Amino acid sequence: MPDPAADSTVAALEEALLGGNRPLTADEVAARVGVPAERVLAYRRMFGLPTAEHDAPVFTEADARAGEVIATLSREEGIEPAVLGELVRSLGHTMDRLVLWQVEALVEDLADRYALDHPSARLLVLDRLAGLAPHLDALLTYAFHRQLAAVAGRWDAELSDLHARGSEGGLPLRRAVGFADMVSFTRRTAGLGATDLSAFVERFEAAARDVVAAAGGRVVKTIGDAVLFVADDPATGALVALGLADEFGGDVPSELAGEARGVTPVRVSLVWGRVLSRFGDVFGVPVTLAARLTDMASPSTVWTDVETAEALAADDRFTTEALPPREAEGLGRVEPFVLRRGPASGPAGPPPRA
Repeated sequence: MPDPAADSTVAALEEALLGGNRPLTADEVAARVGVPAERVLAYRRMFGLPTAEHDAPVFTEADARAGEVIATLSREEGIEPAVLGELVRSLGHTMDRLVLWQVEALVEDLADRYALDHPSARLLVLDRLAGLAPHLDALLTYAFHRQLAAVAGRWDAELSDLHARGSEGGLPLRRAVGFADMVSFTRRTAGLGATDLSAFVERFEAAARDVVAAAGGRVVKTIGDAVLFVADDPATGALVALGLADEFGGDVPSELAGEARGVTPVRVSLVWGRVLSRFGDVFGVPVTLAARLTDMASPSTVWTDVETAEALAADDRFTTEALPPREAEGLGRVEPFVLRRGPASGPAGPPPRA
């Protein structure tokens, strides 16, 4: 049976977040924005919202304002419809994951603080979301602006370097890419309940992200028991990779069941090469090679390839040791190397800039 109190809470939340109930149809939004109704409905789907009919009153004032922003990008900035679609899809996909991540964290917090079961904690989060939203909005805007500025800074440095070397056509730009994959994840977590398994994965992801960021790299994505990272130069990538191997160099206690605070070793890879960055992900042979090297690596070690080893050869913070050639699925014969810290290696962190 539906909970009237919950229905009332959701209605109040929609009023606060979306500017009231849903009084507008696609035709009405289209007339206001100045685009065909089919495009309004298409953008709704791109944002990850359910399909609607032309005459269904499912749109709010907030939806209409979003449509006006999209129309402005088209008219004043000249952005093509296909590119606008990519911008909208990226927001819809990212926001879906972000909101789910954040509300689940809030549920866990309230459940722990007040000793609540999850349904009760979820109801309490619903009661508090309208008050939390302005604070989350402020953090979202800050993080978005920070990341835009970071991208601009990286591109400026890279393009200046390309110009100085006369390599204007050298795109896509080179990246150091690697994986850190937990060893025997299934076996090590088989005895965990849902709460402990969640805490175990969360601890891994949080620690991995901290290590990657501290060394100057960026997390592309996490895949349950693995993390994919990139860095802008081989040395930074090496610091990230070695930092991850060090961070998770221990082992999980044998009494793991019911206890998710232990660490688990990881296998780590690093490959320097040209990758394509699209849809918030990276693609290319270096990514595939990094994945294969991770599968081959021993626990708590970093494996790389011959080109990356050569790129790091002049940096005495690192040493590499050649291993026997291996067959890599889809790539043929590869020459792996073990990457280790060298005599000049100091605390983990980004390499000094010239």
